[in-house]
Amino acid sequence: MAHKTYFNWSTGKDSALALYKMNSDPRFSIDALVTTVNTELNRVSMHGLRNELLVEQAKQIGLPLQTIELPGEVSMEGYNAIMKDFMKSIKAQGYTHTVFGDIFLEDLKAFRETKLKEVGIDAEFPLWKQDTKKLINQFIAHGFKAITVSVNAKLLNKSFVGRIIDEDFLKDLPENVDPCGENGEFHTLVFDGPIFKQPVDFEKGEKVLKEFKINGNKDECFKDAVNWDTAFWYCDLYKK
Repeated sequence: MAHKTYFNWSTGKDSALALYKMNSDPRFSIDALVTTVNTELNRVSMHGLRNELLVEQAKQIGLPLQTIELPGEVSMEGYNAIMKDFMKSIKAQGYTHTVFGDIFLEDLKAFRETKLKEVGIDAEFPLWKQDTKKLINQFIAHGFKAITVSVNAKLLNKSFVGRIIDEDFLKDLPENVDPCGENGEFHTLVFDGPIFKQPVDFEKGEKVLKEFKINGNKDECFKDAVNWDTAFWYCDLYKK
């Protein structure tokens, strides 16, 4: 019997490609998408995407959506407590496995696995350690379409946000930027591809620069938080 599995859905390209790969693995039954949302802004955490677009994605993918609600400001202790409560809840629903689209962030992978182990859930990483240039080319070749919703202002200027991920985009990236944005250089909304019944229709809004304050903490995974980049360009997207 296939393992009952939920997918940690970020709304972006790595998640989409990882889900595409997992759908052909008979060992797992992907039965739900799970996404963290900022309840203060009513948007997807990190990506800044409006919730209505997240809901539309799940509808077109054809999977139930469960959200983890996070306040606008949350301590690491509070974050861990919220996540543990959710993992206990979903474990009680019969889920034994979960999937992430991470590629090569070792500390983050170890952090996820440690926390999941506490509640008895196993993690799968179908893109792990694969060449990011090959992965983004696979993404495009499979017919996926994505648009950048946020970019690290330290590495990419305003022109890179609100752009479609295609060969021209990849050619324009600076050499120090990972093709998949695996170091947080950019985040995307996937709006079409082989996992979708119909494209997600949206329209572009304004581009804004936002700066965030990051407070360091003692958690090993987040020990360098004070050094994180804190300025990002966002392109607001609206559901049509």
